[in-house]
Amino acid sequence: MSSRTTQFLMAAVVSAFACSAFAADPVVKKSETGICHDKSSASFGNTKNFTPFASMEECIKSGGRAPAGQPAAAAEPIVKKSDSGICHDKNSASYERTKKFTEFKTLDECVKSGGTLPKK
Repeated sequence: MSSRTTQFLMAAVVSAFACSAFAADPVVKKSETGICHDKSSASFGNTKNFTPFASMEECIKSGGRAPAGQPAAAAEPIVKKSDSGICHDKNSASYERTKKFTEFKTLDECVKSGGTLPKK
């Protein structure tokens, strides 16, 4: 092998090593289908096209959801303020259908942020 080829190969190996050392996996990957996979998810390693997040809570707040059979990160029930500004708690008929939302801990917080209660 020529010294030029050897230099090229050495540079390629060093470059590949440097890239892999700095390309750490994100904590949570939100797949193109909107599922939030953390490292405990069986699909975490298989998810290649994703948006990275620092936490499950952050991913779910963005409109993602936990994988089937895995509980969402939020332990307490959340209130969802839809893009149209309506505050939905677990008792709302539209709660499960509301996919794009801002999360609040209480209905009061949601309303104070400018949201409105659903019409009954």
